[in-house]
Amino acid sequence: QVQLVESGGGLVQPGGSLRLSCTATGSSKAFDVMNWHRQAPGKERERVATITWTGTTTYFGSAKGRFTISSGDARNTVYLQMNNLNPEDTAVYYCEAEFPNGNGPYWGRGTQVTVSS
Repeated sequence: QVQLVESGGGLVQPGGSLRLSCTATGSSKAFDVMNWHRQAPGKERERVATITWTGTTTYFGSAKGRFTISSGDARNTVYLQMNNLNPEDTAVYYCEAEFPNGNGPYWGRGTQVTVSS
């Protein structure tokens, strides 16, 4: 019933910025936790950032100090602001959401981010 749709990916120069969005539809409840993950060719999927319904945020690996996760006022949308991008950030970025009463996790289909000069 729940669908997650990511947007905002694209091609950027090294040092540039992108803002990704993920919107959840089909749920009458706000999310408990939303995560951003990414997967590059030949690499394992890794989590990059987490936000809880209380607004607590967590960052992982090279996302620390460069990325910012936030949620919209409607509590069904999450954003990932990515600054100072480098080619190693090239990957498909996925959002993943968990809802009250153990519903989920639900995954989006991903959005491609390519960092290249």
